[in-house]
Amino acid sequence: MKTLLKIYNFLIVAFLYLPIFVILIFSFNSGTSRAKFEGFSLQWYQELFADELILRSLYYSVIIAVLSAVIATVIGTMAAVGINSLRGWKKSAFLSVNNIPVVNPEIVTAISMMILFVFVLSYFNGMEMGFGTLLIAHITFNIPYVVLSVLPKLRGMDQNIYHAALDLGCPPAKAFLKVVIPQIMPGIISGLIMAFTLSLDDFVISYFNSGASFQTLPITIYSMTKKPYSLKLNALSTLLFAVVLVLMLAVNIKKPKNKKAKS
Repeated sequence: MKTLLKIYNFLIVAFLYLPIFVILIFSFNSGTSRAKFEGFSLQWYQELFADELILRSLYYSVIIAVLSAVIATVIGTMAAVGINSLRGWKKSAFLSVNNIPVVNPEIVTAISMMILFVFVLSYFNGMEMGFGTLLIAHITFNIPYVVLSVLPKLRGMDQNIYHAALDLGCPPAKAFLKVVIPQIMPGIISGLIMAFTLSLDDFVISYFNSGASFQTLPITIYSMTKKPYSLKLNALSTLLFAVVLVLMLAVNIKKPKNKKAKS
């Protein structure tokens, strides 16, 4: 039984990571074949960094991801504090409303926001969808995830600490910043990272709400797949995977060090 479980786990891991390994290998291919490795070369990385369209799309994606993550984290944290203070059916109602965008099909959210933007912009001559509409769309779909990340930390926090700060003469705003925020900071950071990742990776909502003059990296990659396939996409995928891998290793290495420091 244990042998079968090991084989099953190996097959799952191979199914998940073998395509990434193939992309990594062929990103260094000197030829244009996607099935035959003709030799080692860095030409696709050179062409990638010389492609202005990809670099500009990457810049737009990072800007949108950073701004939407920060703004959604601030709004989502405030919303989580407000929801946590409610009781009874009001709290259940707000939680249900917050969870709707999470379980709702992304295509429905994208089209509904596009219709809303078209309706609003029709009253402003000359204005088109672009950076502003895409930023609002990303903030909107990121907020529920931030709320879901912060709420468990608020529920697990000892409320007596906040009330003790008030009893000792600390103003409510200062008590919130000095007492509550440090207690829920892990949830805030988790929500921020999740919002950044979802925004950077999003395609459907970006495709419907970005307009013709503003393209993020996922949209650019999608448009490139309609043309003859270029191994520049392999190089780009390898770099993105490397960045994520480094971040994951840094987080996992830091956790044991923090545990040792606490012990």
